[in-house]
Amino acid sequence: MEAVMEVNGLAKEFVLHQQHGVVLNVLHGLDFTLMPGECLVLHGRSGAGKSTLLRTLYGNYLPAAGSIRIRHEGQMMEMVGAEPRQTLALRRVTLGYVSQFLRVIPRVNCLNVVMEPALARGQAPVQARARAMELLDRLSIPERLWALAPGTFSGGEQQRVNIARSFIVPWPVLLLDEPTASLDDANSAVVLELIAQAKAAGSALIAISHDGKTRDSMADRYLDMTTKELAYAS
Repeated sequence: MEAVMEVNGLAKEFVLHQQHGVVLNVLHGLDFTLMPGECLVLHGRSGAGKSTLLRTLYGNYLPAAGSIRIRHEGQMMEMVGAEPRQTLALRRVTLGYVSQFLRVIPRVNCLNVVMEPALARGQAPVQARARAMELLDRLSIPERLWALAPGTFSGGEQQRVNIARSFIVPWPVLLLDEPTASLDDANSAVVLELIAQAKAAGSALIAISHDGKTRDSMADRYLDMTTKELAYAS
């Protein structure tokens, strides 16, 4: 089995220009690989760089040093220094990201927000609609809300729409930043079921969660962001 992601010598720093150029070294010398069907859970103290790592892997932040190679359409692609069109192509079919916040075009209704990733891959609208409806129902979003823009929803409802949108298509690699943070126990259980199904289908996941039960339910391996040590889940 071949790795879907290889990270070597990864470093990220922030320069605080408004504080006399103070440099924060958030990531330094980070190395790991990610295999299909596994979930790597990031843990460590607050400020250790967990969310920064996810944003760097997704291409939102430019690393100070190192390499991020992701298997895209059968070939390992270097993310560091990739052209914007390459990054966008990767995000369309290979690399998904569930952030803590739903960011969508205003006034687009809930059902269309969830369907969009499937339509972008060329899926038939009827099929995409059926899958979107299934996920919204499973995540307890009332049907009366499906025709409304999710910007009007509560935080928990927006997070569930975000989850539905992210799981409507399969991702070879999926990044999860606190996927159950705003959810009740019942909806958290649904999200953990979706994660387990994605893993069983071969998706590789990197996840952050401050909830110990959620971490233990997801994790195959742990990466301690403070010590940089990797460990298998017991």
